[in-house]
Amino acid sequence: MLFVLPLAFGSGAAALIFEVVWFQQLELVMGSTAASLAILLTTFMGGMCLGSLLLPRFAPAEAHPMRVYALIEFGIGVFGILVLRLIPMVSGIAALRGVVAAACVLPPTLLMGATLPALARQAAAVKRRVSWIGFFYCANLVGAVLGCLLAGFHLMRQYGVAAATYAAAAINLLMAATAVVFAGKSVRADHVKELPATSGPGAIYAAIALSGLCALGAEAIWTRLLALLFGASVYAFSIILAVFLIGLGTGSGAGSFLCRIVTQPRRALGWCQLLAAYAIAWTAYNLGAALPNWPINPLLPPNIWLHFEIDFARAVWALLPATLLWGASFPLALAAASNGQDTGRLTSGIYAANTLGAIIGALSTSLFLISWVDHNTRSKC
Repeated sequence: MLFVLPLAFGSGAAALIFEVVWFQQLELVMGSTAASLAILLTTFMGGMCLGSLLLPRFAPAEAHPMRVYALIEFGIGVFGILVLRLIPMVSGIAALRGVVAAACVLPPTLLMGATLPALARQAAAVKRRVSWIGFFYCANLVGAVLGCLLAGFHLMRQYGVAAATYAAAAINLLMAATAVVFAGKSVRADHVKELPATSGPGAIYAAIALSGLCALGAEAIWTRLLALLFGASVYAFSIILAVFLIGLGTGSGAGSFLCRIVTQPRRALGWCQLLAAYAIAWTAYNLGAALPNWPINPLLPPNIWLHFEIDFARAVWALLPATLLWGASFPLALAAASNGQDTGRLTSGIYAANTLGAIIGALSTSLFLISWVDHNTRSKC
């Protein structure tokens, strides 16, 4: 199973390079950071949710997971290059510009959402398969961190949007070729007899959906607050997103280890969510009171990279506890909902529930809650 980890890593890196590139492109097309971010988040996360749900329905469990994954990665690379050419054309459309831009981004995001369930089917051939799926998710998030930082601080800064897009597509094609090679050497998942697919406990799906809702709702608020400290730029966006993903990835790895030793994953999931509430309070205190009064003036360092390092350290201090717990919740939810069904279908359901909750949290917070708070604050002033 170790050979799957680099595939998950590369897939996550390419996906986040694309996301940062599309954010930059949509800013130029839409002319509004709030509108472009809302379109990107909705389409990116909605597409991944749908792609995760559709994979078990369009790819039979008997198909070799490595070959299915290779086709998915190849499709992401091709569509990613097409999006590079299509989005600039949207600027010439007077009406429904956002809808057309979202339609351009949707096909590759559908395929991105199908990658984790496809890789999860490979884990059906080993013991402790749920914990392995958690490790795949962890590797995917670690790759996403690298892709986010690489795109924001190097590729786009040094070479531009086109070069970053081609780099992401090259990673996708490399992952596809590697998966084809491994397909002939790996153990087929269908060698293992599995129980018929059944519905997982509804409470687990509800819990992981609410976890995603809180995580992305909090991220929208925290991004807004940290932008006041760091400045509104693609660099600040990359730092915040990278720290959030580092916490999720590290937490997912820790949760995967817990799955191997805990006998009651449902209870462990509940404790994670309870502790997350205290962690959110920690972040709220630091963003509202502690960080603005740190005895370090981040504007003093003459070196821009030292400036970024200070911002990164402040983001880690404030955001890490909550993101660790949200990351650990994903593998624990997999373990709690597992009842012997197809690993692809299990992963698809948990991942889709988490992503759907994240979409609701991001949109409701960005479009309604923040606006409502701003309006009440201005009216009181």
